[in-house]
Amino acid sequence: MTIFEALRKDHDIQRDLLAQLVETHGDSEERDSLYQQVRAELHYHAAAEERSLYIPMMAIDLTQEKARHSVAEHHEIDELLELLDETEYSATHWLTHAKQLQHLVTHHLDEEEQEVFQLAGRGLEDKQKTSLASEYQQEMKRQRSA
Repeated sequence: MTIFEALRKDHDIQRDLLAQLVETHGDSEERDSLYQQVRAELHYHAAAEERSLYIPMMAIDLTQEKARHSVAEHHEIDELLELLDETEYSATHWLTHAKQLQHLVTHHLDEEEQEVFQLAGRGLEDKQKTSLASEYQQEMKRQRSA
């Protein structure tokens, strides 16, 4: 498995959780449970992805700018999560913010899969692509069990 395949697998999980989240209503147990799952997955994924993919990409001239852009988008996602954390589930604008999060994350994932992965695929060695997948999976396992 390559780093790109490992990341796509988790991207699909994020898309699914976000789709479920924006279908929830009010201050419900379902909304709280899904939001906590989304929040955790996004946090774990960003940390593992930055360590396993973006740090190596920053060392390559061809991919450095894309890596920086993607890390900046992670920061934008963090800011939106902070806004959601500060908003009551029952507030009318909570769902608006959740939909903004879904849009931002989906844009980020699509951009990674359609642009970043192709560029990184040209800049990284084949052996590195598989070793980075192992690093990423180990980091995700560590984060999820912490």
